[in-house]
Amino acid sequence: MSQQEVLTLAKEGDAVAIAFLITQALGTKGITVKSARQNNCLHLLLEAEQLPPQDACIRVIVKGLLRLQAASLSTVKIYGRRSSQQLAGWTETVELTQPSISIPLTVGNQGNKKTQVHGNTVTQENQSTREQDQGSKKTEKIFVTSAPQSPITSHQFAGYKSQMTWFLLAFVSVTLLPLLGFVFSSQLQQPQAIKSNNAQNLPLFKPTPSKSAPPKISPTPNVIAATTIPKPSPKPATTTQITSNVKEVSNLSLPSPKEPKNLGENFTIKKEPKNLGENFTIKAVGDIIPGSNYPYNKLPENKNILFQSVKPYLQGADILFGNFESTLTDYPYSSKGSGGGMLFAFRTPPSYVKLLKDAGFHILNVANNHSWDFNEQGFKDTINNIDNAGMQAVGKKGQIVYKTVKGVNVAFIGFSNYGDVHNSLLEIKAGEEIVKEAQKKADVVVISVHAGAEGTGALRVRNENEMFYGENRGNMVLFSQKMIDAGADLILGHGPHVPRALELYKGKLIAYSLGNFMGYRSLSTVGELGQSLILQVEMNPDGDFISGKIIPVQLTGQGIPFIDDNFSSVGLIRSLIKSDFPNTPLKIDDRGQILKK
Repeated sequence: MSQQEVLTLAKEGDAVAIAFLITQALGTKGITVKSARQNNCLHLLLEAEQLPPQDACIRVIVKGLLRLQAASLSTVKIYGRRSSQQLAGWTETVELTQPSISIPLTVGNQGNKKTQVHGNTVTQENQSTREQDQGSKKTEKIFVTSAPQSPITSHQFAGYKSQMTWFLLAFVSVTLLPLLGFVFSSQLQQPQAIKSNNAQNLPLFKPTPSKSAPPKISPTPNVIAATTIPKPSPKPATTTQITSNVKEVSNLSLPSPKEPKNLGENFTIKKEPKNLGENFTIKAVGDIIPGSNYPYNKLPENKNILFQSVKPYLQGADILFGNFESTLTDYPYSSKGSGGGMLFAFRTPPSYVKLLKDAGFHILNVANNHSWDFNEQGFKDTINNIDNAGMQAVGKKGQIVYKTVKGVNVAFIGFSNYGDVHNSLLEIKAGEEIVKEAQKKADVVVISVHAGAEGTGALRVRNENEMFYGENRGNMVLFSQKMIDAGADLILGHGPHVPRALELYKGKLIAYSLGNFMGYRSLSTVGELGQSLILQVEMNPDGDFISGKIIPVQLTGQGIPFIDDNFSSVGLIRSLIKSDFPNTPLKIDDRGQILKK
C-alpha cells in the first residue's frame, strides 16, 4: 500500500491511521497515542511518563485534524494521562466543523507528478496544471517531501493493520472503557470491513458503511465484542519497518507544540470534569466556642439559644464546615495551667456535641491552638465525641478525611502552626505531599488552616510570615497558593478572629479568614471581632469555583450569632478585597453574592 493510500485511510477517518500520524508528530516528546472511534467522535488517549502538556497537544492534534479533513469526524475527545496512572489527568472535547473550502494535501511521489487530495476525491496532476486550475484562489498547501522510495506493500500494511486492530480492541476493552464507560454506554459503532489491494478484509472503525456485511456485535453494554479477524500474513512487517515506511507520511505539517495557540474559528473547546459528579455546595464558618466550664462555669442557662437564630441559614448545603475552637472533654487537667493573662483554655461539656450535630455540621476542624488545651486526652476525647455523633473531625497530623456528596469525593485536611500534633502550614513540602496523597482518592481537596495574627490589627492579608506573641503563625498567601499549586481546590482560613479578604487563585477560592462565628462568653466581639459570616461556595466536580455568597452574621455581646440585616461583613470583605487583592477576578454585590468577573 502506497503512502497516499495510508494518508487516504486517515482522511477517511480511520482511527488507527490518525493515531499513527499523531504519534509520529508527538513521539519526539515521548508521547504515545491510542485511539478509538464511536460514530462521529474520535477518542485519543495521550500517554507519557510525565503528564502530556494540555494546550500544546491540543494545538498539534486540532490543527492536524483540520488540515486532514477526516471524513465524518465532528468531535474529538482528547485525554492526557501519565503512563503510570489509570485516570486521565485532563480531558478536552473539541467540536470540529467542516471548513468552507477544501485544503489540498500534496504528498511527494516518484517522478514529476504529485498526488492531490480534495475531500474524498483523489486525482493526479502536475504542478503547473494545479496552479492554473486554482487561479487566484489561495488555499493552504501542505507538502510532504521525501526522497523517492519504494511504496509500502499491501501485504506489509495488511499485517500491520491486523496487529493494530487487535491492539486497539484490547486497549479499548481493558484500558479505555474503565476510564470512559460513560462514553460508550450508547450503542457502539460497528467495525466495518475494508478491502485492501489484495482483497484481504480488515475490521476497522469506519465513518461510512461498507458494502460488505458488518460483523455481528454482542449487545452487551459497554463491551466491544470480539470479531473474527483474519490471521496476519506469515511475515508481517515489524514495527521498525512500519515506522520507516510511513515516516514521510508523518510530515503532515502538524504544528509544533511550541506554536502559539491560534486555532482559528473552525472548532470550540469544552473542558469536561474529571468525573460525572454534580456541582455541590459547601457552607463554612469560622471559630466556634459554645461555652466553657473551665476554670469556672461560663455556660449558657439554655444552650439551645446558641444556634437558634442562624440554624436555618446553615441548612441547604451538601457540606457544612466549621472550626471547633474548644474541646469536648471532661478531662480535668489543662496544659495551660489555670489560665489567666493571654493563656486561654476552653473546655466544653461533651453533651454539647449534639448541638453541633443538630445545627447540621458535617466536618469540624480541630487543628488549632486550643485543641490541646487539655492535653492529648482532651484532644482524643474531642475527636471521638465528634466522630461518634455522626460528624467527622479533621486535624490530626497526617490525617485526611473524605466525604462523598453528589458523586464527588471531597477530601479535608487540617493545618495549623503546631507541627508536632497537626499538619504544619510552616512545612510547605510536607503539605504538598499530603495534598497529592489526598488526590489519589479524592476529586476535590479542601484545606482548613488555622493561621495568622489575631485581632482587629490583623484584618489585612500580608504575603509574609505573621507573628503573634512570639509564635510564627505562617504566611497564609504563600501557603494557600502552594497548596493550590499542589492540587488543593478550596482554602478555608481561620484564626485571626476577624474576617479577611477572599482571593480567586487559578480558579480556586481562598478565604483567608472566616472570623469568629460563636464565642459564648469567651471571645471578644468588639468592632470587626463581632462581624462574621457564613461563606457559601458552589464548586464543580473538579473543584473549580462557580459562585458563592456571603451570608452576613453579627455576634451579640455574649458571642451568640444572628443574621445581620446591615450586611456589615459584606461591606468589610469587599473593602478588604479591594485593598489586598485588587486584581482578583471576584465581584461581590450589595447582597453578598460572589461572582467571577
